[in-house]
Amino acid sequence: MPEPTKKDETPNGEKESVATDSSEAPMPTPEISLEVSPPPPEQPVETEGKDPQPIEVIKPVQPEPVENGSKEPEPGAVVVGAKEQVESVNSEVKEEAPSPCSPPLPATVKEEAEPVVTEVNQPPEPVVTVVTPPPPPPPERVVTDVTQPPEPVVTVVTPPPHPEPVVTEVTQLPEPVVAVVTPPPQPVVTEVTQPPEPVVTLVTPPPPPPPPEPVVTVQVTPPPPPADKDDDATTNTPSPPPPPVWSLGEGQAPEDLDKPVDTPPLSSLLIERPQGGSITVGGDISFVAKVEAQDLLRKPTIKWFKGKWMDLASKTGKHLQLKETFDRRTKIHTFEMHIIKAKDNYAGNYRCEVTYKDKFDSCSFDLEVKELEQSQSVDIRSAFKRSSEGHEDAGDLDFSGLLKHRNQREPKQDETPEVDVWEILKSARPDQYEKIAFEYGITDLRGLLKRLKKTKKEEKKSEAFAKKLDPAYQADKGGKIRLMVDLADPTVELKWYKNGQEIRPTPNQRKFIFEQKGTQRILVINNCGLNDDAAYSVAAGEEKCTTELFVKELPVKITKEIEAVKTTVNERIELECEVSEEGAQVKWCKNGVEVPTGPRSRYRVKSEGLKHWLIIDDASKEDTGTFSLMASGGTSEAKVQVELKPLKIIQDLQDMTVLLGQPLKMHCEIFPGNVPGRWYRNGQLIQSNDRINILQRAKNHRLEIVNSTIHDAGDYTFVPEGYSQSLCAKIHIVDPPRVHLESLNFPDNTVTIVAGNKLRVEIPISGEPAPRVVWMKGERVILDSGHRVRAETFSDHTSLTIDIAEKEDTGNYKIVLQNEAGEAGASVKVKVVDIPDPPEVPLVTEVGGDWCSMTWEPPIYDGGSPILGYFIERKKKQSSRWMRLNFDLNKETTFEPKKMIEGVPYEVRVFAVNAIGVSKPSEPSKAFVPLAVTSEPTMLVVDDVTDTTVTMKWRPPDTIGAAGLDGYLVEYCIEGTDDWRVTNKELTEKTKYTITGLPPEAKILVRVRAINAAGASTPRTLQHSILVKEVIEPPKIRIPRHLKQTYTRKVGEAVNLVIPFMGKPRPKVSWLKEGETVDPTQVTIRNTDCDSIIFIRKAERKHSGKYDMKVEVENHVDTAIVDIQIVDLPGPPQCVKIDEVWGGNVALDWTPPKDNGNAAITGYTIQKADKKTMEWYTCIEHYHRTCITITELVVGNEYYFRIYSENMVGLSEGATQTKDSALIVKEGMQLKNPEYIDHDFKEPPKFTQPLINTFAIAGYNATLNCSVRANPRPKVIWMKNKIAIIDDPRYRMFSNQGVCTLEIRKPSPYDGGMYSCKAINDLGDALVECKLEVKGGFTFSELMQRGVPLHLIDKYMSETKAVEQPEK
Repeated sequence: MPEPTKKDETPNGEKESVATDSSEAPMPTPEISLEVSPPPPEQPVETEGKDPQPIEVIKPVQPEPVENGSKEPEPGAVVVGAKEQVESVNSEVKEEAPSPCSPPLPATVKEEAEPVVTEVNQPPEPVVTVVTPPPPPPPERVVTDVTQPPEPVVTVVTPPPHPEPVVTEVTQLPEPVVAVVTPPPQPVVTEVTQPPEPVVTLVTPPPPPPPPEPVVTVQVTPPPPPADKDDDATTNTPSPPPPPVWSLGEGQAPEDLDKPVDTPPLSSLLIERPQGGSITVGGDISFVAKVEAQDLLRKPTIKWFKGKWMDLASKTGKHLQLKETFDRRTKIHTFEMHIIKAKDNYAGNYRCEVTYKDKFDSCSFDLEVKELEQSQSVDIRSAFKRSSEGHEDAGDLDFSGLLKHRNQREPKQDETPEVDVWEILKSARPDQYEKIAFEYGITDLRGLLKRLKKTKKEEKKSEAFAKKLDPAYQADKGGKIRLMVDLADPTVELKWYKNGQEIRPTPNQRKFIFEQKGTQRILVINNCGLNDDAAYSVAAGEEKCTTELFVKELPVKITKEIEAVKTTVNERIELECEVSEEGAQVKWCKNGVEVPTGPRSRYRVKSEGLKHWLIIDDASKEDTGTFSLMASGGTSEAKVQVELKPLKIIQDLQDMTVLLGQPLKMHCEIFPGNVPGRWYRNGQLIQSNDRINILQRAKNHRLEIVNSTIHDAGDYTFVPEGYSQSLCAKIHIVDPPRVHLESLNFPDNTVTIVAGNKLRVEIPISGEPAPRVVWMKGERVILDSGHRVRAETFSDHTSLTIDIAEKEDTGNYKIVLQNEAGEAGASVKVKVVDIPDPPEVPLVTEVGGDWCSMTWEPPIYDGGSPILGYFIERKKKQSSRWMRLNFDLNKETTFEPKKMIEGVPYEVRVFAVNAIGVSKPSEPSKAFVPLAVTSEPTMLVVDDVTDTTVTMKWRPPDTIGAAGLDGYLVEYCIEGTDDWRVTNKELTEKTKYTITGLPPEAKILVRVRAINAAGASTPRTLQHSILVKEVIEPPKIRIPRHLKQTYTRKVGEAVNLVIPFMGKPRPKVSWLKEGETVDPTQVTIRNTDCDSIIFIRKAERKHSGKYDMKVEVENHVDTAIVDIQIVDLPGPPQCVKIDEVWGGNVALDWTPPKDNGNAAITGYTIQKADKKTMEWYTCIEHYHRTCITITELVVGNEYYFRIYSENMVGLSEGATQTKDSALIVKEGMQLKNPEYIDHDFKEPPKFTQPLINTFAIAGYNATLNCSVRANPRPKVIWMKNKIAIIDDPRYRMFSNQGVCTLEIRKPSPYDGGMYSCKAINDLGDALVECKLEVKGGFTFSELMQRGVPLHLIDKYMSETKAVEQPEK
């Protein structure tokens, strides 16, 4: 898990170092004493193969020691180093890192006012002691390079054999600083040809706020050798000394130094932070972080990093595990990182970051991995081999192995690898590299070649420059910088370049100044600006050296903070801020995002001098937030809160119903007036287009649709922007129904179908909402549930289907469409064509000797197609073989068959022919014989005469002949005229006929003809005229025999009596009952010309009595009496008493029942019951007397007795029981019980709870309740409009414990009215009434589904409305 680092390199791959310059006067410098002490005598110093051991030096006293062992500087810390160059000749030093078994000793800190010197117990290497007195706090941090410091005194003591080191640069510290000791993340093997120079790295991050007290830590380290990007290991091949090196903490680029770190503000989320630790290679360690979740709604997010960039979440596996737990009791999240079997490259700085919404917290800690002490040699071949072959990490290059072995080499100077692969590769040709790598087992040839390529680059000594430009320079904005080179040959022509463009001197501008001082050539850049931050180069002949200039811009500070603003919508907002520099570049942000300030932006930015404004002319709700002004030296924030003005709805949207195709205009009016809004239909945003216009004028908002469509219907909502209120309306688009018959393409809308085929007619329809469709043929509604003929309706069409067409299906079919927008109708004519029906029976009108004349009527049904003609057939009556008489169609309805045999009976029949085919034959004609006509009828007499009719009688002709007799024809004429009129259009076979329709008191003459197949006979005429005048006949009632005595029927049976009578003219009949007119509601009477019928559907006892019948004809009268007796079951006997008990006998006495059932009592039935069992046994039946002695009773038992009365109907429903019991005791031991007078509980009916007026809902059962009290139990009768309800299945009647209930099943408006309940017993009766009103009723569709004709539906709907209107 090594951490990647970022380093800037020059084009040559060399690393650069920059020291911070300052143009201001240096502060008094502290005295710095550097001493290099020799090692103790007992520990000789090795000059070859080892570098001086870096020693951490003491830091000044402060209130709280600050640990900063991470690779990245803590906020507010400045890292400063002093660069020293020590020249050493004739010595080669090989780098070797300190042994892992000998970690650096911790520095001892003493809190003293005086400077503190580090105490080192066992200094194995040369020790450098730095004494730095605390300087006074300056007003501004300045870092100055002093080449010849006047005040600092530097004393250098160098042990032999090294020459005396030369201090070339001392960096004066004008203020307390913090120097961070950063061990290299990974040892690097470098090639050194000369003794390494001690290097002190100087890093200056962006100036943070000053710490409360200075903390100083100084580290003097040997100069790090150059390392390439791949961190490849190299051999100890000599190489020129490396140039100064960039050191930017953890590899941060120079251009990133001034960029602020985008880190959320820290907050105390961690209640337990992970602590650093150390382990040996192969050991395990765990780091724990805890977060309290008391105020957190969800789990926080945690990330583990190594160094700055490496997220360890993607590295989990065998050696790294992350674990999260939550304790519900303590509400604490625990996050753990376990490192298992650690390797040496796991060492370094780690960081834990916790975030929750806008809260952030982090913690850094170090891990030190110690190597077990072991000695082994390093082989370059093993360093470039793949490690852990066949294991989990197989395939990774073990570069760290090389570095590890470098630090663990034994101090044997004469021990070298057997074969130097580097020397072999350097001297070999490129085409031999692969062979050499294979020979010596090097698998990473590519990495080896990269290192080889860099080692071959040797520094060439410059011939033109004695001293080149420094790698980099830094200047403040507005300051001055001098770029100087020292030429080896002063005569060489020199040119300066900026970003590749030559810099030429300008006489009028003093930007660039070229100076010469001996061999020195100086480029002076005045008034440095950001555009001067570039790469500069100088060319001397063919040689060229380059550098980079970094211009540091001084921070711009906030002198006047932004003030918070609270306003309302549409108001003007001005945010003002003042900075420390005129013309400073600032950035306005809203909620951390830069505010757009373009020409079309709502935001305007204005600056004047040190003041800067952000102006919002028309504030909106979206402007609420945190506005900030960011300058290079700080940030100012203020909250802006924009609230809405109260919304007032002046005019709301209105629900509308619009015809399809008509314009739709919606309007609303709100305050404030300049608030925009959005229109929605069914939750979908409406956009303006060619058909839809959205308008806003001040407080008026309009939505206009030019031509409304079906899709425009729905729920419309206008939402003012920024408000939670909305205005809603419902738009209903309706379209009158239409029937599109033009698409049928049928002439006259007539559909023709051959019988027996299937017909389906589909007719397009339209309308919105979808219309209700009703198909009708005549008054009959065609339902969709029909089997053969059915109607179906779909969204865009309706259809009529006839599975098997029949001729009855011919006719007009009416289509009725109805919806909210109106009604439409159309008619379709269906014509079913078939073969015609058979013609009527042919009639032979005239018969000759061998011919006859026949005629017939066309068929009633021509099959839907015109009759084209007829075929005629004949046969002999005795034969079954028909012979066709014509082969060409006969278009007439008359025909004359010829060539018949005289005297032989014939029959003829006719076929009708149309375009479909030939019909079935007609019925054969009456058989005819070609013979002569009969003689005239005989004995013509008058049988009856009325005011308008005359009835004639006659006898058949004497001679009929072989042709037989077909019938008679009766004619008459008014006396004095010769206009004979035929009275019977059809022949009558009877010899009696009544001529009707005659004028009263007219005189007529009558004659009769006999007709047969040959024709009419000679007429028989009555000799005298007949006066048309009715003769009066007195009335006569003919009472049937069974009515001459009393007519008896039981209650509930029907009475139907027919009483015939005679009389002319028609008698007048009247009925009386007991001298009063018969009530037609109780008894139905129907009279005819010859009889009278009296009918009672359900007989009751009140129908009993004598009915008087009276028949009148003018002054003649006849009467008759019909006695009707309606009988019922009798009541029980009264007052059953035990007269005497003796021995095993009991004498009973009773009185006849009060109600004999309207019939004589025929007997009594006496029963007894033992008091113990109360099981009744019959003693005697059909007993006629009212007293009896019951014998053979068991001694010792006590008996009760009851008696039923009996008439011709049967036994009474109840029996009367003795109040006392009869105890059968032995003689001489009889005890006479005292007599008690029973209380009379009888009472007439009385309603304790009356009926209440009730409203019912049509289609839902309704009940009427009341309660009655009576003794004996009353008979309850329910009545509607004073008519008793009897055996009506729509009503159910209950009576339980005196509570009477009438249930009306699914009432309709017709069931409304006055309902009454009547209770009757022997002591009287009582009546209660209430009114029932039925609300609602059947809907139009329900009536249509039931097949009710339209005219009845209209009548029903109009009556329903008429009933509802008065109630409203």
